[in-house]
Amino acid sequence: MVEPGGRFEAPRRAAVVGTSGSGKTTLASSLAQRLGLAHVELDSLYWGPDWTPAPRERFREQVAQALSGEAWTTDGNYGAVRDIVWTRADTVVWLDYSLPVVMGRVTWRTLRRSALQEELWNGNRERFREAFLGRESII
Repeated sequence: MVEPGGRFEAPRRAAVVGTSGSGKTTLASSLAQRLGLAHVELDSLYWGPDWTPAPRERFREQVAQALSGEAWTTDGNYGAVRDIVWTRADTVVWLDYSLPVVMGRVTWRTLRRSALQEELWNGNRERFREAFLGRESII
């Protein structure tokens, strides 16, 4: 943040938001590493094994607990916890890229994750068939 008088103060509690594929996790992780902050991925709190979403109240409790400290970055867009995240953050970074940019990133990311069988959260993996041919296809 730039304070009055032009003094820059690094964020201590930064929320990074944007659409899927905008680079939220990449930026939040980089900020955390460079500034010595904890990195809280909201997806890791929301998605249980077998892509089971957390019940709303449990998710809210987990997010409140994870963001109870004084130094963190977080990434994600969950309306169920926006009030918790945004009121605790001292900085909100909104990543806003064009549809072609985010679709290209999402497609490449999904191809990479499915080809490498990359584990995401709680044992979940993206599968090519579901991502590109399933009911909830990205295309």
